[in-house]
Amino acid sequence: LPIYEMGLAGAIREHATRLGRATVVIPTPLPPLPAAVEVAAYRIAVEAMTNASRHAPGAAIEVSLSVNGRLELQIADAGVGLPAGFRAGVGLRSMRERAAELGGECVLNPRDPHGTVVRASLPLEAVPS
Repeated sequence: LPIYEMGLAGAIREHATRLGRATVVIPTPLPPLPAAVEVAAYRIAVEAMTNASRHAPGAAIEVSLSVNGRLELQIADAGVGLPAGFRAGVGLRSMRERAAELGGECVLNPRDPHGTVVRASLPLEAVPS
């Protein structure tokens, strides 16, 4: 995984650069994060950016990350939004499962005035077994 070579922020920026139209806002430096949180955040960000580029071709994508007791990740696109009768696919289910495994959550919502937004909130401590 690129996060082991360049850290979470660098790996997300690298993927955004490959997509060509994603803006990334990440505080620098990020505090030290548990490896499981970094991996989950990276995989969620990559999946969300990939979905945005696939389902909202040409639309701007904004990625933001913040730490305030939890790692908060947001990936928003300015596409046409969710179609009527939308059902979560494998990618969204995978993002939700990655977050849930750590005791966090991941949601997809319409973005005002148009587009979609994926928000993930991940705890910074291990979930008690």
